[in-house]
Amino acid sequence: MTPICLLPTALSELFAQVTTTRQITLADRYGMMAALLDETLSLEDRQALDRVLYWWRRGKIQLVAELSALQ
Repeated sequence: MTPICLLPTALSELFAQVTTTRQITLADRYGMMAALLDETLSLEDRQALDRVLYWWRRGKIQLVAELSALQ
């Protein structure tokens, strides 16, 4: 099985984009899924993912069917 290798700044960029746009795109969801499967994820990155998921459960951000939030 091929190991998952995330880009070093991928999660911080994802967190910043979701915070700004208040949307989680398809690409964001796949990135979050890959990050959650990474066993070497730092505590800071895991907490950022937890915050995004918490915001989604509270209705503060929405899931969109777009590939990217950038226009």
